[in-house]
Amino acid sequence: MTYIRKFIVALVGGSLLAVGVAMIVLPGPAIVVIPIALAILALEFACARQWQTQFRERIKSIVGRKTD
Repeated sequence: MTYIRKFIVALVGGSLLAVGVAMIVLPGPAIVVIPIALAILALEFACARQWQTQFRERIKSIVGRKTD
């Protein structure tokens, strides 16, 4: 059962991440889709949790620079 869950999380999260990355150059809300995809992948994969943390820190630093 855990293999099925891991496969489904990888399939859904990976597909959503691919769509989000494509939205960087195509019209669409990539800044919203990519964190959602990373959150889905982080349910099962430790590397996705790390990427999610790095992404969150980068967004915080960008937002912090604009307000200073």
